Amino acid sequence: MSRSSPHRRRVTSDQPTVRYWLGIQPDTLRNWVKQARVDAGAEPGLTTDERTRLRELERENRELRRANAILKSASAFFAAELDRPQR
Repeated sequence: MSRSSPHRRRVTSDQPTVRYWLGIQPDTLRNWVKQARVDAGAEPGLTTDERTRLRELERENRELRRANAILKSASAFFAAELDRPQR
C-alpha cells in the first residue's frame, strides 16, 4: 500500500478521532499501527510473536547467567574449603 493510497489517507485522517475515543497519546496509536503493519508483513521488523519470543529468551538468558554466577561462587567456596588443612 503506497503512502498516497485512499486507505492510508483514511486511516491517517481518522487517527485523531480514534485517539480521542481511546484516550491515548498520538505515539501510542502510531506504534500500534506500525506494529500491525509489521505483523501483516507490510513493513520490515520483528513481529509481535518474535518480540515476545525475544523477551522470553532474554529473560531466560538473564536467569541462566545468574544461576551460572551462583554456581561459580559456590564452586570457588567449596574448592577453598577443600584446600584448607584438615584439623
